[in-house]
Amino acid sequence: MGIASLVANVFVAFVALLHVGFFVLESFLWTKPAGRRIFGLTAEKAHDSAALAANQGVYNLFVASGLIWGLVAHDGAFAIKVFFLTFVIIAGIVGAITAKRSILFVQGLPGAIALLLVVFTQR
Repeated sequence: MGIASLVANVFVAFVALLHVGFFVLESFLWTKPAGRRIFGLTAEKAHDSAALAANQGVYNLFVASGLIWGLVAHDGAFAIKVFFLTFVIIAGIVGAITAKRSILFVQGLPGAIALLLVVFTQR
């Protein structure tokens, strides 16, 4: 593995780690003071939306799992990474449109950088 591929994989791992973090925030910390502060929620709004947030968190864990699969797979690793990074970018765009603009930069931009690196290091 060359240095460019290593850098691409580090970015993919970073995006996977971000999504594990999103899972923890949405599934376990949503109603806690830290989670409410991060998402700008009142205690009542956090309580009322906790089930939806937990479901969203699980989806983020699935994305992280797919990215990790792409990092350890031998056959099809490129396609797996492209597939899941594309999901990350789309989710970042949709989140920016529907929820909070910063999602584009926190989720979409790292995914886009990782995808570009993966594509440009493909032989």
